[in-house]
Amino acid sequence: FGIHALLVVTVTLSPVTAAVQSENDVTGEGAYPPLWDLAPENLLDFPIKDNKIVINAWNYRDRLGVYKSLLNASAKYFVAFGPQNSGNILWGLPLQHGWQFRTGRLADPSGVTSCGYENGELLCLSARSWWSCMNYYLAFIPFLGAVEAGLFGQLPYEIEILPPEEQKDDFCYSVKDCWSRMPKLMDDWKAFFEYLLSTEHKAVNSASFSSFKLDDALGFMWKAHTTSIAYALPKFQDCLKYLSDPEANFGEDWANAVDFIAATHFSTDLLTTNDFQAFLPQRMLVEGDVLPSISDFSPEQNKVLVSLRALHKANKLTG
Repeated sequence: FGIHALLVVTVTLSPVTAAVQSENDVTGEGAYPPLWDLAPENLLDFPIKDNKIVINAWNYRDRLGVYKSLLNASAKYFVAFGPQNSGNILWGLPLQHGWQFRTGRLADPSGVTSCGYENGELLCLSARSWWSCMNYYLAFIPFLGAVEAGLFGQLPYEIEILPPEEQKDDFCYSVKDCWSRMPKLMDDWKAFFEYLLSTEHKAVNSASFSSFKLDDALGFMWKAHTTSIAYALPKFQDCLKYLSDPEANFGEDWANAVDFIAATHFSTDLLTTNDFQAFLPQRMLVEGDVLPSISDFSPEQNKVLVSLRALHKANKLTG
């Protein structure tokens, strides 16, 4: 049942597969996360203070810059899989973050502050946002795992990640800090980047990274991804109270579905992820939204939400 529901979500609803899209589509305006062009290109584009690269984890542009740095530093490993780095399987992370930003899911859901709102601090990421907190573990843990694996080579500066104003203890802020607090997560992300780096060493004498197996890379990446979610889920249960019941249910349904998506080694390249995300809700769910008949959602978006709900219920029932 789980895999059937998943295939409904990922395959039969998709009107265009990545395979038939032209190369021109890669550069389409809507293909990238919002404000992608404004994000720092690499680590040395962030502010440098007291011999440290300072990254504000609670600013959308900075978090996007971390993803952009990862994509740029790993681009050479994915040359064979699509033009303009479009075949890089790390695209799933910033595209998901961009969808969260575009749909208002990173703003303060309690409404106490103006964090994340257009008439307030638009680029602010709220530590009260369940989505924002969960995403931290799919942004900074992969990033620090990559730093430790050597993806960025020998950095001339240490990395300093700024904490949020509240819930400081729910996060870690440096390679050393994260290793001591969540070694399994760091190990899994480091293993993914070490796999990429190992293909480079094997291919030193050839023109391309000939030993690179996309399915193996997806295996490493999805293992780390699901470990991150499993670790973060119990940590941020309290943040769900700020959300409407339909949105809180959707968040948990989505987190549950990732395990099933991971099991298929779903390719999170630029085109495939964009195709898939077209079927995710384009706004926050509110009280009164009843599945499968949310009027301003497409039939496919309603169907996906129903599938995710059913998948989560079945998973719970079967233990």
